[in-house]
Amino acid sequence: MARPLRIQRVGGWYHVTARGNERREIFLDDPDRRHFLQLLERMADMFALRLHAFVLMSNHYHLLVELTDANLSRAMQWLNTSYSVWFNRRHARSGHLLQGRFKSVAVERESWALELSRYIHLNPVRVHRLGLGKSERQRSRTVGVEELEPDQVRQRIEQLRRYAWSSYRAYIGSAKPPRWLNTEEVLALGGQRERRAERYRDYCEQAIRQGGGPSPWEKVVGQAVLGTERFVARLAKAFEKSEMGARLKRRPALDRIIGVVERLRKEKWEVFRDRYGDGGRDLVLYLGRRVGGLGLRELSDRAGIKYSSTAGAVRRFTGQVAKDAVVGALVRRALKEIDNK
Repeated sequence: MARPLRIQRVGGWYHVTARGNERREIFLDDPDRRHFLQLLERMADMFALRLHAFVLMSNHYHLLVELTDANLSRAMQWLNTSYSVWFNRRHARSGHLLQGRFKSVAVERESWALELSRYIHLNPVRVHRLGLGKSERQRSRTVGVEELEPDQVRQRIEQLRRYAWSSYRAYIGSAKPPRWLNTEEVLALGGQRERRAERYRDYCEQAIRQGGGPSPWEKVVGQAVLGTERFVARLAKAFEKSEMGARLKRRPALDRIIGVVERLRKEKWEVFRDRYGDGGRDLVLYLGRRVGGLGLRELSDRAGIKYSSTAGAVRRFTGQVAKDAVVGALVRRALKEIDNK
């Protein structure tokens, strides 16, 4: 698999994450975490980065950063190398600490920074022990959030508020923000200046009563961009001579995909979308996933069906493409029209 390409631009916002090699722990105790935060401060100064949110988990970390220079790769290489060397020396170990390169996604600030900061801050409660592990979150997306016991809600909120290794406490006014952390721009996205910290706290804590909130990763385009179609198109134009620009340009909007399938079917989407067992609907879902890079949640909303039904339809249709020559030919016709439109 090809490496995800980097989009680095002055003024750009990025979600950055790195994970321990083989998912092993990269923070063994509080001195490890304190040293990493010290390195974050040095990185912000050395590379003129603006840090807007962070969380340190046992085997990975998340950052929300803004660039004042196109230097994200250099900054992250310095951070990860500096911490890995220090960690190996302190714990008398050798070898890779982190799993490959860091991952980064360019973020449209206006449409996604607020929700992404919530996603970052909820990491400490997104665990099985509190009923928000991966399987539980999947269940809430498919069958809805089940009624929670008051004690479980209380445990989640207590864990979130007392977790010391994220920027959440600074956001809600429970701790003084370090000088290298910028909270005001994200808080401003939540509305009027009055009671911003309190409103942000309610915004985050309401989500943990409702299955942990949606995952932004279902909306990432080309493994590299999180934003509106206009934002993706703007980046594609800015990087049009690069491989990344070509990759982003190849991502058609769902309305364009629906239009192609309507012409092939000689029917309107509103007609065949709700017809039981109709292959046209499944073709739209398959193409939306394959060439549109759309998440299952967005596809579910447009088709008016459950998340689990969308996942099943895409999986079944993928099998039909491989086994049924007629279906395979239909997909090739649709792809040709999408490319030529």
